[in-house]
Amino acid sequence: MASRIPVLLAWSGGKDAAWTLHMLRQSATHAVVGLLTTVSDGRASLQGVRVEVLRAQASAAGLPLMEVPIPPKCDNATYGAAMAAALDEAGQRWPELRTMAFGDLFLEDIRAWRQQQLESYGWNLVTPLFRFDTALLARRMLDSGLRAHVCCVDTQQLDARFAGRPFNLALLEELPPGWIPAARTANTTPACGTDPCSPRRSGWPMPATASKPGASRAPISRWGSEGKKENRGQSAISLPVHR
Repeated sequence: MASRIPVLLAWSGGKDAAWTLHMLRQSATHAVVGLLTTVSDGRASLQGVRVEVLRAQASAAGLPLMEVPIPPKCDNATYGAAMAAALDEAGQRWPELRTMAFGDLFLEDIRAWRQQQLESYGWNLVTPLFRFDTALLARRMLDSGLRAHVCCVDTQQLDARFAGRPFNLALLEELPPGWIPAARTANTTPACGTDPCSPRRSGWPMPATASKPGASRAPISRWGSEGKKENRGQSAISLPVHR
């Protein structure tokens, strides 16, 4: 049988990235060799997940994590240069690697932009979750054992009481009419603590929520070997999106 195509997976720390990894690990044609995240001020640049959380997740998945530093409020030219350098480094590390995967769901313009950028570097794009029925996807995630918590809510879009809630059927049933139950935006975000493709859990339980103007956040903490809680700060991943 022909060898599988090596893939570098964009890693946000969220359930969609975790499920993309799960899908690719079941694939007969692709094999994830590493994870890549862009980082600003110690956090994932878009979702705000702390680097410590990302590293724990990567360790649980048994994959190396490439951290690409970019400045806050990064412009497209700076981002493009950082990504080009990172992909060049990845290509040197894995000589046959020329494919990158993202957990995009339905935003055509974002996917088209990613594809254009990657093609300019001589890379290919794969998006296993794209156009998947999001209600079915959310339930399939839960049925397979994926665990996540909503750790950031845009309170102009959704009530702050959703922050800190586990990603489960009860949460999905309480979402307002018209919300898509598995989409990624900046409105609400859950961090993934366990996914069905990881050999072990990353160990990031959720404590009480914290708030700031316009948003409600639930900080993620880690329990040490002696049962002491070590604060690791806040994390974010997207859950429902209204459209």
